[in-house]
Amino acid sequence: MLCPCRGKLKLLVVSLSFVILFTWLYLLVGNSESEYQDAYRQIFRFLERNVLCEIDYSGLFFLCSDVKLIHVACVCAGHNASRDVVTLVKSILFHRRNPLHFHFITDTVANQILSTLFQSWMVPSVQVSFYDADELKSEVSWIPNKHYSGIYGLMKLTLTKALPSNLSKVIVLDTDITFATDIAELWAIFRKFTEKQVIGLVENQSDWYLGNLWKNHKPWPALGRGFNTGVILLYLERLRRIGWEQMWRLTAERELMSMLSTSLADQDIFNAFIKQNPVLVHQLPCFWNVQLSDHTRSEQCYTEVSDLKVIHWNSPKKLRVKNKHVEFFRNLYLTFLEYDGNLLRRELFGCPSQLQHALEELDEDDQCYDFRRERIMVHRVHLYFLQYEYTPTDDGTDITLVAQLSMDRLQMLEAICKHWEGPISLALYMSDAEAQQFLRYAQASEVLKNRKNVGYHIVYKEGQFYPVNLVRNVALRNVNTPYVFLTDVDFLPMYGLYDYLRKSIVQLDMASTKKALVVPAFETLRYRLSFPKSKAELLSMLDMGTLYTFRYHVWTKGHAPTNYAKWRTATTPYKVEWEADFEPYVVVRRDCPEYDHRFVGFGWNKVSHIMELDAQEYDFIVLPNAFMIHMPHAPSFDISKFRSSPSYRYCLTTLKDEFHQDLSRKYGSAALKYLTAQRNI
Repeated sequence: MLCPCRGKLKLLVVSLSFVILFTWLYLLVGNSESEYQDAYRQIFRFLERNVLCEIDYSGLFFLCSDVKLIHVACVCAGHNASRDVVTLVKSILFHRRNPLHFHFITDTVANQILSTLFQSWMVPSVQVSFYDADELKSEVSWIPNKHYSGIYGLMKLTLTKALPSNLSKVIVLDTDITFATDIAELWAIFRKFTEKQVIGLVENQSDWYLGNLWKNHKPWPALGRGFNTGVILLYLERLRRIGWEQMWRLTAERELMSMLSTSLADQDIFNAFIKQNPVLVHQLPCFWNVQLSDHTRSEQCYTEVSDLKVIHWNSPKKLRVKNKHVEFFRNLYLTFLEYDGNLLRRELFGCPSQLQHALEELDEDDQCYDFRRERIMVHRVHLYFLQYEYTPTDDGTDITLVAQLSMDRLQMLEAICKHWEGPISLALYMSDAEAQQFLRYAQASEVLKNRKNVGYHIVYKEGQFYPVNLVRNVALRNVNTPYVFLTDVDFLPMYGLYDYLRKSIVQLDMASTKKALVVPAFETLRYRLSFPKSKAELLSMLDMGTLYTFRYHVWTKGHAPTNYAKWRTATTPYKVEWEADFEPYVVVRRDCPEYDHRFVGFGWNKVSHIMELDAQEYDFIVLPNAFMIHMPHAPSFDISKFRSSPSYRYCLTTLKDEFHQDLSRKYGSAALKYLTAQRNI
């Protein structure tokens, strides 16, 4: 891959000309092969330093052996496995010095999660390909399997068919693997294969295949202790040549006649095949797959824990497994689990990335440089961090509550789930370590554990501002219902609001008209509140001073157009007109415009969105029997910065002006009213 570096094309042409010249001289003069290779290497290293981001030495530049494109394959299905594979990838990226190509065989869930993650991660010198597991199910669905991995635990058998036919070698890994060294060391073992060897494996470190674990234990046939398939070197080219697909099928059919089913999924079939064809296996040193299941011989694989290369958490107990060095292994795993993935974006070969080029286009002397930098930042996104299930309704009126939050608002989640029984899409702005804290919190909460219709999407922290609108858009894009309720996480909707909104959607013909249904917002200054069960109760609390209209004392303009005086006695929906700084919480169709990314931190992030809804001619309809209440919390860091920094306020004004200009270009003369309204404030 060529560097996106400017002015280097001429250098590349000249350098490649030298390659051609040396080849010609070698053929003409007949220099020794060692001299020829030394000259070639010098040119390639020059190219690598000055022109090329990466060189696939296994292909175009076959004489150099120090930088090869390494291929890694993994079967991944579901939400939990998608989380696990991220830790595996982090451990590989941390140690690697080579370009990598990951090949993922996935179900639709893992495909969506991992494709979004890698696109937003933007790790240099990493390629990613996906293969549909559904297309491979027929290849293995006939095999009864007792293993908890189900049908996906058999799919490594199909890799010669699933992966590209021109791919000759690949490292195959389980998702519960952690690397403690450079994966290039493992790739180099392919060179040690004899001409007949097609597969590299580590011996199984438990007594499973010895058949002595319990009375009448009858495992599948294996060579000695058998082999573990958590780490595999597959010589695909040779496997295809010997007819692997037919051979493993015949092996499985023969053994299933007596065994009836597999107990350890693909591992049983690989071992039965090797038992019949021992000459085809290359045994790897056991430190390439230290198996941390109970009752294993894994401690015999290393003298010092620093000797090990790969840790395999292949016990269902995972981190709770028994081993005298388990604390060391656990800490190593947790290091990568919580490691800041942004740090793995480092360049391998010193060429600037696309993001770096974009940053170079910015004027560093611009007073608002930091704001403009935030607008072009690309944040890693991990969709559906937890298990998610949603069944669409038949009437087409379903609605998702959409919100964003950070770690300091986590305590609101249980209350929102109690108040809103419908689907929820939440984007959480967190560091890698905070995401793991959230995971533990959610898994310990009975309320959250029992709610499968909540989509949690992690947007990983980067930069000095809170990219609030970018985070909102992640939640908005990943909605599966026709309608959305755009709110903030520190509001509790009234009990029954979900059903009320669905009825209002039908009554107000939302399907064929452009409407934004306004849910009136109130607030309490009390941390403990007896939540009103009806509009009548709310009005009573309003009169007693227990509740207030939202931001009545600091930002009246934000919700004044809602017309709370009219709402008190309204029994039918009523239309209100847009006014400057209006920022209600609304229900709209899912195809509404997204939030504008330029607004980060505090100020104008919702105002700009409501302005664009008005520019697109949405009617704002206030619902007479709906309400939501804002719960008190400590002020955010961004609002403190807004209040204390003149520079912050100046840049916000600049961004507002630019937003108005963009609206005018987009919507023409109709957008002039927004500029006029702003000047009249």
